[in-house]
Amino acid sequence: MTSSLSLQGAGLGLRRALLPELLTLDAGAVDFLECAPDNWIGVGGRYGEGLAQLAERFPLACHGLSLSLGGPAPLDHHFLRQIRGFLDRYQVPLFSEHLSYCADDGHLYDLIPLPFTDEAVRHTAARIREVQDALGRRIAVENISYYAAPFQAMSEIDFLQAVLNEADCDLLLDINNVVVNACNHRYDAAEFLAQVPAERVACLHVAGHYDEAPDLKIDTHGASVRPDVWQLLASAYQHLGNVPTLLERDFNLPPVAELLEEVACIRDLQAGAQTLEVRHG
Repeated sequence: MTSSLSLQGAGLGLRRALLPELLTLDAGAVDFLECAPDNWIGVGGRYGEGLAQLAERFPLACHGLSLSLGGPAPLDHHFLRQIRGFLDRYQVPLFSEHLSYCADDGHLYDLIPLPFTDEAVRHTAARIREVQDALGRRIAVENISYYAAPFQAMSEIDFLQAVLNEADCDLLLDINNVVVNACNHRYDAAEFLAQVPAERVACLHVAGHYDEAPDLKIDTHGASVRPDVWQLLASAYQHLGNVPTLLERDFNLPPVAELLEEVACIRDLQAGAQTLEVRHG
């Protein structure tokens, strides 16, 4: 299968509303872009042309939205063939999806958390293997933020480790989601991070959230990255190495220049981690 570990540096999420500004980016402004193929398959016209132009200039990662890896309905193999064609066309080095489900006799338009049970591990891992076979490549699964917790026979980190091992897939570690879940579900984010298997991590995500209350964070992807997320990201580089990292922003989109300031923060943290690695190497 195709390796997914060929991205590097700091990237930015490709959103249609940002397309005109992204097309004017200087070379090297970002190291890669990431898009959801669900929103771009079959798209033509100026949007399709814009995507093709950007894919020629920057490596393109893909982050799926609707495969419903943990869901009860059979996987959509027609859609998987479309995804494979998209990944091949744009020579995408990394495809990721959410460790959740989002469909049951129709799309639910939300990421529904899975129960943390052995049965869910076996069910979801088998579907991930089926997806990897269909796409002809390893994929990465992302830890989601969640608020209602289904039945939990094991901890979140134990469930995550079990799925990764059973499916033999990679991990897209969302640092913001770790911070959000640690607050909302009363665990220690640093302890969670320390148990993440570094050899599985293909990419990191950072994004903004909203502090509703001291004990409640809401994952919005609609604000600047919070200080506690930056702090955990710096710790992640110490544990995981200089992993490629994407800035996600889905709503309340500012000018691209403001987003590039946050991309620069990612690069600064990566450079600092690299310096420490050289000193102690």
